[in-house]
Amino acid sequence: LILVLVGAMLVVAFIVYPAMVFALTKKNPYPLVMICLKESAISAFFTRSSAANIPVNMALCKKLGLKEELYSISIPLGATINMGGAAVTISILALTAVNSIPSITVTFGDALLLCFISALGACGASGVAGGSLLLVPLACGLFGISNDIAMQFVTVGFTIGVIQDSVETALNSASDVLFTAVASETSE
Repeated sequence: LILVLVGAMLVVAFIVYPAMVFALTKKNPYPLVMICLKESAISAFFTRSSAANIPVNMALCKKLGLKEELYSISIPLGATINMGGAAVTISILALTAVNSIPSITVTFGDALLLCFISALGACGASGVAGGSLLLVPLACGLFGISNDIAMQFVTVGFTIGVIQDSVETALNSASDVLFTAVASETSE
């Protein structure tokens, strides 16, 4: 489960987000991605809190020469609603719960709906350690899984939380700066 969670977050960090940046800027996204990961993700990994990493991200935006009127709003806002890593965690833990019950089958449409619900739900996840795990029962409810069973998977999430939550927060926080830089560049 840890390998699936971390692997999915690495795919988002190194493939999905760079593809989005390239689509908007038509430039090689990896130099910016690597700066964001080096400067923001490392400290976010160890604090496990998007909110605690706001000063680091603000300083990085200043260092990158981004517009202060943009990043002074986007970084604090991103720390509370830009939770791509949380969406990954919610989706994977809910799918793990669903696949543990043989009587439930998941179609591609169900999985797609789960991803959409997880992305919306992740916007409400708190920017503290373990904040996304409390939304797993919500996602499990989509498949009719009782809260008793869903909470067992939340417990699993808390058990692996040191690794999972560290990588999740690193992804969330680094993408705050990444997308702020893209918005700053494309708004010129």
